[in-house]
Amino acid sequence: MSHNSSATMHSRAVISSRTSTGIWWGLLGVLAFSFTVPFTRVAVEGMSPLFIGAGRAVVAALLAALALGITRQRLPGASQWLRLAVVAGGVVAGFPLLTTFALTSTSASHGAVVIALLPAATATAAVIRGRERPRPLFWVLTFTGVVAALVFALVQSGGFGSLHWADLLLLAAVLAAAVGYAEGGMLARELGSWQTISWALVVASPVMIILTAVSLSSGLSSASGAQWLSFAYLGVVSMFLGFFAWYRGLAIGPMAQVSQIQLVQPVMTIAWAGMLLGESITWTTVVGGLAVIICAGAAVRVRLSPPSNS
Repeated sequence: MSHNSSATMHSRAVISSRTSTGIWWGLLGVLAFSFTVPFTRVAVEGMSPLFIGAGRAVVAALLAALALGITRQRLPGASQWLRLAVVAGGVVAGFPLLTTFALTSTSASHGAVVIALLPAATATAAVIRGRERPRPLFWVLTFTGVVAALVFALVQSGGFGSLHWADLLLLAAVLAAAVGYAEGGMLARELGSWQTISWALVVASPVMIILTAVSLSSGLSSASGAQWLSFAYLGVVSMFLGFFAWYRGLAIGPMAQVSQIQLVQPVMTIAWAGMLLGESITWTTVVGGLAVIICAGAAVRVRLSPPSNS
């Protein structure tokens, strides 16, 4: 059995238990993720959304397979493969594909506000996965945050008649990512942080390769250098290296507390959208973003407070 295998270490924790360390690792991951929406918005101007969503996962899977092979990681157990499939469905396939298609018809700043629901959604997924019983206030605040995001989306769409399809895709992406984050954070305590996302990428690779091939069947449209660089960032950092830090932070935990770091992600993303893409930041974007962030932060804090720690 290889000494490099994280699966051999049952007598001691794979990850340190220092909370402050978890916070810093989580912050590094969030910084990496905060560029995802703006760079996706750049890439969709010259590439098909299917190629971006699936192709970046293929790039990351190649890096993951190389890393796993070089370090001779032991194969996960039978039950862990199923859990890795959940992670893959949420963060390798679901979130990238859904957000990429959504960003073909909406701005990066708009997407960032809807995605600001993710911290509360991740905490909710962790509550359900861990069979916790948080105070009723947790559910009230989580529901309020969802309503705030929906109202923002409706106002941005021009009225209360109907949600734009892009908003529905973004909400579905939040749900997918929350499930993947929660399960991935738990698996990282068993497999290790980078091993978890690497195995998830490998699990998803057959489907992602097929989707990439389908996207290339009609040819690859010409893209600029900036668009290819954006795609490279999405594949190498957003889909691979960023998860090294993020899952390590979640594994160190506590998971819900580290997930609060995501509250700064929409702020960063909106700032990058203004600086890099020249998007105008309207008062509805600011108010909507603050409302969702406040509700998400309050929900996570309520979940962390007693008696949930008992």
